[in-house]
Amino acid sequence: MPDTPAPALKILAKRSQFLAAARARRQGAGSMMVQARRRAEDEPEAPEAIRVGFTCSKKVGNAVARNRAKRRMREAARAVLPLQGRPGWDYVLIGRKDQTADRPFELLKQDLARALERLHAERAPGPKHPRKDGARG
Repeated sequence: MPDTPAPALKILAKRSQFLAAARARRQGAGSMMVQARRRAEDEPEAPEAIRVGFTCSKKVGNAVARNRAKRRMREAARAVLPLQGRPGWDYVLIGRKDQTADRPFELLKQDLARALERLHAERAPGPKHPRKDGARG
């Protein structure tokens, strides 16, 4: 098998990019929430790139705690996304209070890898959550 270079990781910088990912798929993991969306064909970013963004709310803690959580998520993304992320996709990693900063790093990477597997698993067609009242649509 020929060695193919890992896809380039680009950083999401605009609020609109984060909002677009928030409207797409999401998967919780023990130490973070991962949002993912496939970019449209007409978007200007290189189709072979993987874009990633990181965020933590104030619930995670003060600025020091939020920055620590984001640093750890960045390192986990650098290790996992080139191997398990998909080119042409955007990912947003959201830190969780106490869990992102305190979780052992190997488990943090495993959480991200597991979330990516679930996000990219083929899903059966049909409604996500059937309505309780039996109505359709």
